[in-house]
Amino acid sequence: MAGMLYLVPTPIGNLGDISARCRQTLEEADFIAAEDTRVSLKLLNHLGIKKSLVSYYEHNKASKGNVIVDRILAGETCALVSDAGSPAISDPGEDLVKLCAEAGITVCAIPGPCAVITALSISGQSTGRFCFEGFLSTAKKSRREHLDALKNEHRTMVFYEAPHKLLSTLQDMASVFGPERPISLCRELTKLHEEVVRTTLGQAVDKYTENPPKGEFVLVVAGAPEEAAPPASEEDAAAHVAALIKAGLSRKDAIKQTARELNLPKNTVYDAALTLQQE
Repeated sequence: MAGMLYLVPTPIGNLGDISARCRQTLEEADFIAAEDTRVSLKLLNHLGIKKSLVSYYEHNKASKGNVIVDRILAGETCALVSDAGSPAISDPGEDLVKLCAEAGITVCAIPGPCAVITALSISGQSTGRFCFEGFLSTAKKSRREHLDALKNEHRTMVFYEAPHKLLSTLQDMASVFGPERPISLCRELTKLHEEVVRTTLGQAVDKYTENPPKGEFVLVVAGAPEEAAPPASEEDAAAHVAALIKAGLSRKDAIKQTARELNLPKNTVYDAALTLQQE
């Protein structure tokens, strides 16, 4: 009987955020696949759990992925953890999930800490629609190409960034999106020195030019403003009135409805309808 793969989220800073279900899953798993076994061992020691650890990270995923899948197919249960947050999100665990899906292995994701959602929820930016863009490239050309592709993105954008790359990223964002674009810089989430700076890209460049950044950042950038639709013309109003009259409305009701739907003054719509009638 085949085993299962559990995706177990780990604290992004505060060890108290580990849930009872995550702890139980780690205790009951046959083995744990970890991005960095040294980091995961500290967590397991904190929880008082002794378990077999298998290293699974970006540079060995091609060889270790199939080994893990074979063990699961043989009946073992694997718990996958990243260094912090939810596995498979901007993380090599994505490839292991794909391998398991191809092999018909059940994958169970346990809810828990995730820096993307944590930052978005406290950013003060629009949360109704958003896109997660992960880490930008360290190469300036690739980074600019990535940002250029997002120039007209209307949804809120979320990025991960390391402190040593932050200033270059902010400078490129200000160049592409404009210095007045709002941004929330969420630093050291759930940790002792958690901070949220709500500002503009231009002001953020000035701030971190003077004060070198420290800690891991999640950048929440406002989307491009929606372009306002051009106002309806008198010709539009006249055609709208004519269509409504043809549909059975009285001239008075057609004018009233047109004014409401096209956001035009009634007098403007009346004059447009009168001109149409005279023509």
